Amino acid sequence: MIHTYGLERIGIFYPANVYRNMSPAWLTEQALIRGEGMLSDTGALVVQTGKYTGRSPKDKFIVDTPAIHEYIAWNNVNRPISREKFDALKAKMTAYLQNRDIFLFDGFAGADLVCRKKFRIINELASENLFIRNLLIRPTADELSQFGDPDFTVIVTPGYRCDPKTDGVRSEAAIIIDYETRVVLIAGTQYAGEIKKSVFSVMNYFLPDEGVLPMHCSANMDPVTKETAIFFGLSGTGKTTLSADPNRKLIGDDEHGWSPRGIFNFEGGCYAKCINLNAEKEPDIYNAIRSGSLVENVVLDPATRRPNYFDSKYTENTRVGYPIEYIPNAAIPGIGGIPKVIIFLTADSFGVLPPISRLSKEAAMYHFITGFTSKVAGTEQGITEPVPTFSTLFGEPFMPLAPEIYAGMLGERIETYHTKVFLVNTGWTGGPYGIGSRMDLKYTRAMITAALNGRLDSVPYKHDSRFNVDVPQSCPGVPNQILNPRDTWANKKSYDIMADKVAAMFHENFTEKYPDVPEEVSDAGPKPKARL
Repeated sequence: MIHTYGLERIGIFYPANVYRNMSPAWLTEQALIRGEGMLSDTGALVVQTGKYTGRSPKDKFIVDTPAIHEYIAWNNVNRPISREKFDALKAKMTAYLQNRDIFLFDGFAGADLVCRKKFRIINELASENLFIRNLLIRPTADELSQFGDPDFTVIVTPGYRCDPKTDGVRSEAAIIIDYETRVVLIAGTQYAGEIKKSVFSVMNYFLPDEGVLPMHCSANMDPVTKETAIFFGLSGTGKTTLSADPNRKLIGDDEHGWSPRGIFNFEGGCYAKCINLNAEKEPDIYNAIRSGSLVENVVLDPATRRPNYFDSKYTENTRVGYPIEYIPNAAIPGIGGIPKVIIFLTADSFGVLPPISRLSKEAAMYHFITGFTSKVAGTEQGITEPVPTFSTLFGEPFMPLAPEIYAGMLGERIETYHTKVFLVNTGWTGGPYGIGSRMDLKYTRAMITAALNGRLDSVPYKHDSRFNVDVPQSCPGVPNQILNPRDTWANKKSYDIMADKVAAMFHENFTEKYPDVPEEVSDAGPKPKARL
């Protein structure tokens, strides 16, 4: 008789075998035996995720029930699905898992013990079980023996493909969260990031009711003073790179909560991009790709098994998941103090936002809600000029509640703790993409260092009325001429035209998406020429 660890309660009655909380070496070995991947020359397990090489937000649903309906911000990201469709798909997925080997991981989300949630992840693939073992907080032997019932269960069956007609979903893939019964279904996709982000979505729903602000951000702290900073930013803005400061302890690279006690990491690992990775620029991530890591969609040399991080044959979104202990300066456990500084990162490919500017509380709430960056020409088929991207709260697909709830909590914390907030543009200077150049990383690091150590507190500032921000006129280690973006453009009239265009984009997006936000917040954002 095999030990099922209570899987019957979720509907799995006849598993072939159940492997619970196995070691990375054992899971890697099983993945190789089962043909799920191959080893790189670094010892990392490398898998190909097939059709889905990234998240599939259009395939994500929330079970709509009377108990939760009024709390969800229903929109084109938070889509409803009926209880009947959810229950039917769950029955199909659990039937699919009967008589199969099951890889089980029981672990935690939340380094703060007061806020910690217990998650049970049920996998059909050893490789995905290795991934989530790396990403969640791993229980000690004593904690595992006393784990009890999970707070939330996630069932992951990439081999089961949905039928849109009968299952009531959009495609063969589906990610469905039932906040009432506390179960997540992930079917038809092998992209492991769906598991991680489903855990994040769960925390984002429950924690605000406990007085905790959940955030899609990275965080680090001074190793001596414990002074803590958090970094918000969408893909390509440098969030992971800039928070991995060799002079500071990394609390975490992606998902955190802000409680009255301070910042805490939701996770026990990191999920970093690998594209164009090199040892010189990002040594911590490069050296973390070793035995025990799970790598997705990186091209290997067939003879040497050497990874080619510059080859985007399968996707630009190549990834590696590894335990945070693989980072030499990681803060373990992932707990910091009350943030003294907040950094909003944006990669402005239009080249008009200041490289660093100071935000008021209201402006911070505005930019938190807005979540701006931009895609550049050539990154996607059909894009011939910079395209603005706005993602609410820097993580729109994972935020089930109204944005005003999260933004209000941030504003309260900024006011209570006198937290300083800066908007940092890691994008273009001297002109838009194709004319100007990308902001030099060493200057961005110098600006952030100055913001963190208080050296921007006493310098003179100039108010930019168009973007409604205060721009420092000097910064240690940074040439004064790059601090005001208009000065870096050869053609000042062209700057004004482009800047008005970007300010109008902000205004139109905010007016359309957030009509119920308080006026003092909406007025704190960029102002097109007609509104100056």
